[in-house]
Amino acid sequence: MSAARSRRRGPATLAIDVGGSGLKASVLGPDGAMLSSRVRVDTPDAPSPDELVDALVALVLPLPSFDRISIGFPGVVRDNRVLTAPHFGNQAWKHFPLAERLGQRLGDKPVRLLNDAEVQGYGVIAGQGLELVLTLGTGLGSALFRDGELMPHMEFAQFPAFGKKTMNRYVGKAARHKVGGKKWNHRVEKTIEAFRTLLQFDRLYLGGGNAKKLDIDLPPDVLIVSNEAGLTGGIRLWDERGG
Repeated sequence: MSAARSRRRGPATLAIDVGGSGLKASVLGPDGAMLSSRVRVDTPDAPSPDELVDALVALVLPLPSFDRISIGFPGVVRDNRVLTAPHFGNQAWKHFPLAERLGQRLGDKPVRLLNDAEVQGYGVIAGQGLELVLTLGTGLGSALFRDGELMPHMEFAQFPAFGKKTMNRYVGKAARHKVGGKKWNHRVEKTIEAFRTLLQFDRLYLGGGNAKKLDIDLPPDVLIVSNEAGLTGGIRLWDERGG
């Protein structure tokens, strides 16, 4: 089926994944399948809100037309506004209306904004039992679902985990570079078991750019998932249950 025909059967969704290291985007058909190849650029260093919006507008220029927008953002978001942006500097971002501002810049399109790990979770969960998503990237992202329903967001990444280290500092990108791959893999193993003790999850999904760096034997209830879900999960933000 051609992309044009797919669009005629429902709205096309611009899906944007804002990461600490990279900005990614694609256009999804009504079934969540990509209608275009993913585009990517490096994330500006500690961008201001206006700088990030400018970068996203430039990012999506090569993509096909779309009717609505989904954004995954690495921080706490609520009511389409950013509350925290730990990788970019919290103060400048507090209460920033990212959805509204980007929607205006891209033709007054409707926009829905969610934490990036939660968007990825929507792209991979089975919808049964207690499912946890952890993303291993610049920091540690997390999302929790019960029988397919998104639970309130908890910033596990900012909590003290082992010693005086937060989860971000324990298993984030900087930690992997500092302690080396072998020790970092051991830390991820300890992190998995810590979350098992805390939540007794039925299934754990590991995503993020550093998931491919894992070199450990994972339990059968722990799966590594594709990072494309950080985009394709954006279609679920427009479901009655996911929006």
